Amino acid sequence: MNILILSVTAGQGHHQAGLAVSTYFEDRGHHVVHLDCYEYLSPAVKEFISHGYLMSTKYSPALYGRFYRLAEKMDSLEQANFISKITNSIFRRKMLAFIDTTAPDAIICTHVFAAVLLSYLKEKGLSNPTYGVVTDFTIHPYWESTSLDYYVTANEFLTPAALNKKIPKDSILPYGIPIFEKFAHKIPRTVARERLEIEDKDTILIMGGSMGFGNMIKTLTRLDELEEDFQLITVCGNNLKLKENIDKLETAHQIYNFGYVSNVDLLMDASDCIITKPGGLTTSEALAKELPIIISKPIPGQEERNVDFLLNFGCGMKISKPIPAVEIVSQLFLDKRKKEAIIHNIRLIKKPNSVEDLYNHICGGLEYGEG
Repeated sequence: MNILILSVTAGQGHHQAGLAVSTYFEDRGHHVVHLDCYEYLSPAVKEFISHGYLMSTKYSPALYGRFYRLAEKMDSLEQANFISKITNSIFRRKMLAFIDTTAPDAIICTHVFAAVLLSYLKEKGLSNPTYGVVTDFTIHPYWESTSLDYYVTANEFLTPAALNKKIPKDSILPYGIPIFEKFAHKIPRTVARERLEIEDKDTILIMGGSMGFGNMIKTLTRLDELEEDFQLITVCGNNLKLKENIDKLETAHQIYNFGYVSNVDLLMDASDCIITKPGGLTTSEALAKELPIIISKPIPGQEERNVDFLLNFGCGMKISKPIPAVEIVSQLFLDKRKKEAIIHNIRLIKKPNSVEDLYNHICGGLEYGEG
């Protein structure tokens, strides 16, 4: 089977979801092309989108949030007119020629801009089965401006929201955000800690995203004031300066400090809770590992919607000025029943087999066997 995955590099989540799907298909002998569609169509547009997203979310998150909420208020015609300025006719012709050459049996979009482009091609006669993957615990603005065959959502509890976006019920696949297969399997904490060569005690995992956003130094300093006996694992991503600053800290609690890592699954297995920004992919991975989530500094927009979802289902706690991280951590360690209640709620909504379910739907019992 030939699979085409269309992504857009605006944040790592869309790309990582595509990689999770492509890896699963490739491991089973299928041919996959994973394309950043705007990089292919126009490197200049790709750079504008990815750089603009990074700068706005890091340096002007409030402004980004206002644009997001404005998009939520647009009707579908206004959305279509806005995105049509990005997906002009030259891009559409080039993309259609690429699809004709690769002849995919299914096309999967992990970003709404790619989905809008694909929807236009479907209106012009494209007949390949199409899938849109929504990579947050909300239905982003602009999805209602698309017309794909199927939509993969984070959870069945988002189905009413999808219906409100005019997505047909038969097209909704509430399989969960695609995550790598390794997050579907959990090993005992003692075993994970042994593999990491760290102590076997209560462990807090702190992740700052791929760029290490957030005031992690302040959080670590405050947590170190607690009397409880625990250790910390920090993941700084590509933020080398942050890693260097954490390495210099002198703390009473042991800190295992990492930069960019490829074993987040093992770090989660070793931990009792996670302090993180509520990105769709990290959140899905933590839920799959049944890890209570302490939410830090959500970006206004879709991450705020992720927070709403997690809090409504009792799967996480949010750091705020009235309730800082030290109080939330103390609550978890003070009474294990709180942690057990959160894990119970997580089990109600987690989707560890999301990529497998999508794979089975696409294969659909046709003649495409593994290999």
